[in-house]
Amino acid sequence: MQTNTTIESLLEALVELLNNEKLHEGLNATPIAHLNIFKASSLSEMMHTVYEPSLFIIVQGAKVVMLGQNSYQYDATSYLVSSLHLPVTGKIIEACEQKPFLSLQLIFEPEQIVEMMQYTTDLQTPSKNGVSSIGVGHTTVELLDASFRLVCLWHQKEAITALAPLIIKEILYRVLQGEYGVMLHQFVLKGSNAYRIAKSIEYISQELATPLRVNELCKKVGMSVASFHRHFKNTTTMSPIQYQKLLRLQQARQLLLGEIGEVAEAAFLVGYESPSQFSREYSRVFGNAPSLDIKLMKQNLMRIS
Repeated sequence: MQTNTTIESLLEALVELLNNEKLHEGLNATPIAHLNIFKASSLSEMMHTVYEPSLFIIVQGAKVVMLGQNSYQYDATSYLVSSLHLPVTGKIIEACEQKPFLSLQLIFEPEQIVEMMQYTTDLQTPSKNGVSSIGVGHTTVELLDASFRLVCLWHQKEAITALAPLIIKEILYRVLQGEYGVMLHQFVLKGSNAYRIAKSIEYISQELATPLRVNELCKKVGMSVASFHRHFKNTTTMSPIQYQKLLRLQQARQLLLGEIGEVAEAAFLVGYESPSQFSREYSRVFGNAPSLDIKLMKQNLMRIS
């Protein structure tokens, strides 16, 4: 990295790189594993999605993300890090045809964070209280420079194999050195309450269609029921039942957008026994009955494709 490199020059270079890729609207996969690019040429309404543990870096534009009642706004001067699988809503608030919204998503595994922890020696001691699972930090030249070098590998197949893992480690190191290194540390530190909540979310996600038995889940992660409910709510802003319900509805929506055509079948596959209850809860979350919602979404996808 040259000494005269600035955030502005790196952002300009990244925009030029991404514009050359002729991205389509929405999510774009890249040849680099776990790196996605999102493009939007217009403002959006609130969109429902599930964040994986990821780093999001906006290259151009701005966005607001809602987790429960908590709001997180970020732009090309900041990044967002999500430490868990979280059902969120997001709205693009700065974008146009001439300057579309562009962002990078780097999905990471807890093991990658654990590996890089050995190089971060100045983190605070993890708190015994609840910890947020999303944070917005200030983008640095070092973080953007590493991200730029990662995107530069797009058309270099051999270099991707050799260098991408190293650059991703550097990016995670930079994030761990920032404001939310402590947050990520807590979620991978075995024995911490944040780690136990992370494991409980893993269990819920893996057994999404199975009725949630909180007592059994508490035994699996080694927490009392009272402590589990308190820390789960502090971490996700919702109860375990609410969390499972949102994940189920999100998955059902994806099934209906894909290979599943019948509402009742999608409801059954995600764990609902009553299609009518599924439709009521679906309408409450997404604003329309399942059939109408999917019809409108498909029309919108056709419009922007």
